Amino acid sequence: MATTKWTLDPTHSELQFKVKHLMITTITGNLKSFTAELDAEGDEFENSKISFEGDINSLDTGNTDRDHHLKSADFFNAEQFSTMEFQSSSVTKEGTDYLINGNLTIKGETKPIKLTAEFGGIATDPWENIKAGFTLSGKINRTDFGLTWNTAIEGGGVMVSEEVRLLGELQFVKQV
Repeated sequence: MATTKWTLDPTHSELQFKVKHLMITTITGNLKSFTAELDAEGDEFENSKISFEGDINSLDTGNTDRDHHLKSADFFNAEQFSTMEFQSSSVTKEGTDYLINGNLTIKGETKPIKLTAEFGGIATDPWENIKAGFTLSGKINRTDFGLTWNTAIEGGGVMVSEEVRLLGELQFVKQV
């Protein structure tokens, strides 16, 4: 079977991260600008190849001061490392979900990660575009990628958790 390319529909996709602040609340951020492609065997996504690139300068947490701090050398150092990238190494099907293994690069550090993608299905929009939807989830340890800034807080604990949850609602368009 021939390989089919699926490209991200950015208008109908979002990518978020969630991290604990003061270890008592969760702060949510978004990556506003990113691209992704899937190379699959037709409409079957097992064994597909996935690539992703995100623009660090599009990071948005809803707070300008926090966003500037995250883009600074304390965290992402967006001036030197303006993108994050992901390349899959394997995609396997488990029920209706896909387990995705691959390499994530942030701030020049490449580490293996595991993600889960819940398959939402395939639909045709009113303009005859064939689309596939996925709900993505995963976790990383930010310190693995050189994102080590933190400060101790009174009474114990730290300002920012090391664990970062990744969440995405991704819609891809079949290229014909």
